[in-house]
Amino acid sequence: MLTLKIQQMTVNGTPYTCPECLSEAFTLDGGSFIDAMPVRGNCWQSHSWEAIPITVADLKAIKAASSGRQRVEDEDTFEIAIGGAVLAGVLHPELTPEDVKAVGRIYWRKLIKPAIRKQKRRAVRAVTSPIKTGARNAIAAAQAGALEAAWTTQAGSYEPDPDHQPEPINPCPACRGKGHHAIETRLHDTTSVRCSVCHGTGEID
Repeated sequence: MLTLKIQQMTVNGTPYTCPECLSEAFTLDGGSFIDAMPVRGNCWQSHSWEAIPITVADLKAIKAASSGRQRVEDEDTFEIAIGGAVLAGVLHPELTPEDVKAVGRIYWRKLIKPAIRKQKRRAVRAVTSPIKTGARNAIAAAQAGALEAAWTTQAGSYEPDPDHQPEPINPCPACRGKGHHAIETRLHDTTSVRCSVCHGTGEID
């Protein structure tokens, strides 16, 4: 059984269509092994008719005369003569390796590649998000601490740190931090004088 898918066809320049719905696209089906047997036309709306004077032999002639397709933009055309009538048209395109490549490129460009980019963006966000969140939390904690200290000081309710240790005091090297010097004299009743270096503070000015 031989079947040809007709995209469009003319007979002596006149469009040949489905006699009921005028569809240009249909199939020519040869259901016999005998070349002289007529073929039937069947359109996509399930209309069927006897495509006289086209025979099984004519289907074979159309198939042999078709140009075929080598590239995506090519059309599979045909032209034959039947008893003085010229049949010409375009066959439904058969799939070629170039079509497969073109479909693959479209599939890659429109579906696979965007999906890969989306997955990469998700992966980057998954790695950087915790880092950014941690940094933001650390900055926020430091800012909160500074604001709390400033507010406490301004509000007058500052409490000194019980663990605070005062700076060590350097004793006066002259009186060793005593603030006075002992003297021995028979002219005065006093036995000590104030240290003129530290003036009694215990620290050099």
